[in-house]
Amino acid sequence: MNAKLLLKTIFLIVVLMLLVLMGMHNRQDISFKLPPLLKETVSQPAALMYFGFFAVGVLTGTVLTAGGKGGGGSKSKSSS
Repeated sequence: MNAKLLLKTIFLIVVLMLLVLMGMHNRQDISFKLPPLLKETVSQPAALMYFGFFAVGVLTGTVLTAGGKGGGGSKSKSSS
């Protein structure tokens, strides 16, 4: 197994574990305002807000890293 992939997987598991802990301990409702996009105030449990922001961050990272040049690890061979 690739060490880089293992470290990324462990990092993702730790972040998800923190998300679960936040959800367990932050049950009160919070208000969220975003005047340019939302006309009304959204009131949801804090855990749902954390999860939503985390999901937006993951999707943003996926879009930014996906779709690069094809082949990724191709190297040109030179003959002597």
